[in-house]
Amino acid sequence: QVQLVESGGGLVQPGGSLRLSCAASGSISRIAMGWYRRLPGKQRELVAIITNSGSTNYADSVKGRFTISRDNARSTVYLQMNSLKPEDTAVYYCSAPGLGYWGQGTQVTVSS
Repeated sequence: QVQLVESGGGLVQPGGSLRLSCAASGSISRIAMGWYRRLPGKQRELVAIITNSGSTNYADSVKGRFTISRDNARSTVYLQMNSLKPEDTAVYYCSAPGLGYWGQGTQVTVSS
């Protein structure tokens, strides 16, 4: 089983940027990876996903602001988040959704 560990969350002002990282304990080169988030009081939702070939898909709410990428040599997936808004405040989770692997989550708070 692959373990996923997120990092990079924190407090940022509206309009700011953060980069989340997800380090995997094993190879992820052949599997799709995704970032999800749980907003306060809501169910977890998909933020972005990247296939093993590098194709990406984003939630409408983050298109043009967030970028998902992967470094297979480092077994790491990233989520670059720009132009952050208060409504992006959530716990962000890394996942290999097809295999049911999830990280523990990292808190992102966007507030002035």
